[in-house]
Amino acid sequence: MAGYLPEGLYKNSIENRAAMADEAALRAAMDAETVLEAQAVLCDSDHALHVMLPCMEGVIPREEGAVGIEDGTVRDIALLSRVGKSVCFTVTGFETLPDGRRRALLSRRRAQEQCKAFLSAHLRVGDVVCAKVTRLEGFGAFCDIGCGVAALLPIASMSVSRIAHPSDRVAVGEVLRCVVSSMEEGRICLSMRELLGTWEQNAALFEQGQTVLGVVRSVETYGVFVELTPNLAGLAESFEGACVGQTATVFIKSVIPEKMKIKLVILDVQEGTPPKMLRYFETGEHIDRWSYAPEGCARRIETVFGLDK
Repeated sequence: MAGYLPEGLYKNSIENRAAMADEAALRAAMDAETVLEAQAVLCDSDHALHVMLPCMEGVIPREEGAVGIEDGTVRDIALLSRVGKSVCFTVTGFETLPDGRRRALLSRRRAQEQCKAFLSAHLRVGDVVCAKVTRLEGFGAFCDIGCGVAALLPIASMSVSRIAHPSDRVAVGEVLRCVVSSMEEGRICLSMRELLGTWEQNAALFEQGQTVLGVVRSVETYGVFVELTPNLAGLAESFEGACVGQTATVFIKSVIPEKMKIKLVILDVQEGTPPKMLRYFETGEHIDRWSYAPEGCARRIETVFGLDK
């Protein structure tokens, strides 16, 4: 879905740089209420963010730092933590400092309000959005889906393959493709597993007889589950010394689509995991329904996205 981008994705665009080339360009951006972006270099004792623009200094007063700061629903740590990072803003005015320098007055809050209004008007459950990971918790990842507007990607929605912690799948600063799974009372939840391919799409990447690398995700009394891709895991017989999080060298013994199973043999395990690589099989901008299991398989894994907000 076209619209607003997460913070950090505007800064290097030609349009963004041109809009801050001089005061005249900034005034034009102010009149058009254009969302711009630059790096915050200081949070002063009044918790105002100072931003270095190409043509002059800019300042975001505390109450303009984020939606929720003024009414106390967002804590000031949200401002302090922006130092050294990109911030989105609109230009609200200009002032002349005692030493004669010109300074732009900026508002991150207004940029966020613009983004929220756009999302409220256009975003639907099932829409695919760009999401930048900003914080990890045990239950999921908080993501910026536009100008610092937050959404939650729960751990269970990151992949079909189960993981112990969100850091097993994503990292802070990583830009993801996610689908909107719910919108309730202004809270937006995301999912990623529907974009990472069906069982058949992932299984097609492998063949019986191959030896490949995987990640040990679960060690049970009856065997070891090894993840081959985020949406595909196979079961191997017990292997002495196998622990969750290790890299496993596995031989693919058989691929059984009708039972949605891949049988593996572990040849070796070692500490550390292979580089994380997400492959998106769904490339559209909206999904209504997603079925993971192969046709004819008795087991069903399906997501149906609502058509209403």
